[in-house]
Amino acid sequence: MVYNFNSGPSILPQPVLEKASQAILDFNGSGLSLLEIGHRTPLFGEVLDRATAAVRQLMSLTDEYAVLFLHGGATTQFMQVPMNLLDENGLGLYGVNGVWGEKAYKEGGLFGPVQVVSDGRPLHHEAIPKMANLPPATYLHLTSNNTVEGTQIHQLPFTQTPLVLDMSSDIFSRPFAYTDCDLIYAGAQKNMGAAGVNLVVVKKSLLGKINRKVPTILDYQQHIAAGSLM
Repeated sequence: MVYNFNSGPSILPQPVLEKASQAILDFNGSGLSLLEIGHRTPLFGEVLDRATAAVRQLMSLTDEYAVLFLHGGATTQFMQVPMNLLDENGLGLYGVNGVWGEKAYKEGGLFGPVQVVSDGRPLHHEAIPKMANLPPATYLHLTSNNTVEGTQIHQLPFTQTPLVLDMSSDIFSRPFAYTDCDLIYAGAQKNMGAAGVNLVVVKKSLLGKINRKVPTILDYQQHIAAGSLM
């Protein structure tokens, strides 16, 4: 077996590849390829339901959280998070402790006031500076694992501010207090499967508070109502 230590996509287990190969030829004896079935059919509904149930089980989620499978990679979430959560009356706090956190911070500034509260740039990102005396804010955005710089958050900050976490490179890789977060997102290709889908887990009470109309395809509430099937 060939092992690849690239940033992504990741190596998939042989049994997964074998099952996927069979599903591409004939999914569950339907005579149709998994690539051919409609996304609103009962056949696909089973796939989506099983994936959602697996996420809920692995993360010990209650019904207050919605599980979404969305288009685009995690980079899309750099703008989709503030588009849904932040307006001119709010404040987004950001940890800039690597290339991904810096990109998220810059995108957040397009939608409302943002502030860096943990800045690893003066340290050349060799460590993640601690946060102290956080101001009241709409959310705190952190990157759990910085693949380029080789740093990882081992303990979440204690804060009353809603916590948003980019877990693209370490989701499901270690025991983690997922329900201490209000929104988690991750591209699938590093730890969950093939590229092309983005997992978003969001506490429903976090949404619907901004003074902005959000385009339908980017609106978390619309995706929740549609069950990820828009």
